[in-house]
Amino acid sequence: MDSNTEVLLAWRSGLSGWDVLVDRYSRLVWSVPRSFRLSHTDAADVYQCTWLCLAEHLTRIRQPESLAAWLVRTATHHSIRVVRARGREVPVDLWEPESTLPTPDEVVLATERERRLWSGLAQLTERCQRLLRIAAHSPELSYAQIADALGMKTASVGSTRSRCLTALRRKLEDLR
Repeated sequence: MDSNTEVLLAWRSGLSGWDVLVDRYSRLVWSVPRSFRLSHTDAADVYQCTWLCLAEHLTRIRQPESLAAWLVRTATHHSIRVVRARGREVPVDLWEPESTLPTPDEVVLATERERRLWSGLAQLTERCQRLLRIAAHSPELSYAQIADALGMKTASVGSTRSRCLTALRRKLEDLR
């Protein structure tokens, strides 16, 4: 079965011409909705509707050798309908804002982490507590500004901060 006419005649008489048509034109039909940049789901719907239309109109096809053009036109019409319909749709995620409320598990974990952090921080020296609080709450401050606020040398701010963070990590590990 080489020609579309032979395939259509075979299909009309109950032979397996349908599979030949699908094999022959499947990629062509699929390429049309994809050229409209439809989602995979929408493209699959257009693909299926195109083949359904062919099955419904198969007895009315007058020029079987123009079947490729007929399939492209049909897929194009279905794709345009989908594009127009999607243009009128409002995405569901725009109806209501996403919930920013944490889940109960997240609340429990966050509360536990905060409790451990504050407990570990309380076990540090007063100088470390003040340095880490300033660094955490005012990251825009320069080392010179931090040194001035804490009454220490500018050159020692970085190394002192590093030692304080190491001490805090140890305290947090001990609290697990």
